[in-house]
Amino acid sequence: MSLLRRIELHLRRYRIPPSRFGRDAVGDPRLVSDLRRGRQLGGRLRHRVEACLTAQTADLARPSTGGRA
Repeated sequence: MSLLRRIELHLRRYRIPPSRFGRDAVGDPRLVSDLRRGRQLGGRLRHRVEACLTAQTADLARPSTGGRA
């Protein structure tokens, strides 16, 4: 599966705006729109995006404790 496809599914599943994802992942709110227009990522940037996908998925999939620690 392409990186853009993984991002699109992630955005839809967790209802994250594309600009928020790009900002959180690499500090670039235009990341997703640029990828949609054909931007290709280098190895390090791609790795950072993949790491953000993994981290956000783990954080968002974790059950809420209802405010209790």
